[in-house]
Amino acid sequence: MGRIVLVGDVGGFPGELARVVGGGGHDLVIQVGDLVDRGPDSPGVLALVRERLERDRRGWVQLIGNHEWQYLDGEIFWPEPLGEDDQGLLRAWWLREWVRVAAAVRAADGEEFLITHAGLGVEAWRQLGEPVTATTAADLLNTRPREVLGSYRGPLWASAGSEVYESWLDEGTPMPFSQIHGHDQIVGFEGRTWRCGERVRQRAIVDWAARHTITRVSGGARFIGIDPRHGRTGAPQWAPLVLDGATLVA
Repeated sequence: MGRIVLVGDVGGFPGELARVVGGGGHDLVIQVGDLVDRGPDSPGVLALVRERLERDRRGWVQLIGNHEWQYLDGEIFWPEPLGEDDQGLLRAWWLREWVRVAAAVRAADGEEFLITHAGLGVEAWRQLGEPVTATTAADLLNTRPREVLGSYRGPLWASAGSEVYESWLDEGTPMPFSQIHGHDQIVGFEGRTWRCGERVRQRAIVDWAARHTITRVSGGARFIGIDPRHGRTGAPQWAPLVLDGATLVA
């Protein structure tokens, strides 16, 4: 067991990424995708991650977000696309399996978390065969089922509050494991506003300084959202999610 540092969406801000991951050491870093776009220096982010992956892949787990996925499936949606060299780098990471779809960790208290870019809703969970552990769900996602990954309700694209969380509340089936995700948030941090329905809001608490949200759903499981929402200018204050005494299980 050790210290796992989970980093939300970076969105083209290499300085912010470098600040929270430092020079390495004994931490395991899991980054939830969306390394690129919006911010001032997406190539700089990729260069930083490349250095860490080439130096110590055991110490860095890189997940894929929808902003990386666009360069793999041939449908580029961002109006300011990466250069050909950086697009090629992402494709090479994907082919070498240096980039994964999902991870799973066990916290010191035994709680297991599935970690994906956008979270796993009921529909995608069913497409995977209704796995009952975070480890199994991560393993299945890492087989790269294209019909799941390409779906706008899937774990690279779905909106947290209106699609992922609501799907579990609508279902009534206990969510079998907790989840950590980036991609989207149920609040607007700048104005401290809510961007979700009332029943999600009633189940949520917010760490405004760290820019994390925690939302309880059925069965006692919870979602932790860690996207700091850097946008075009960068978040004025945020922190990664740190799990002390945790173990990577998938």
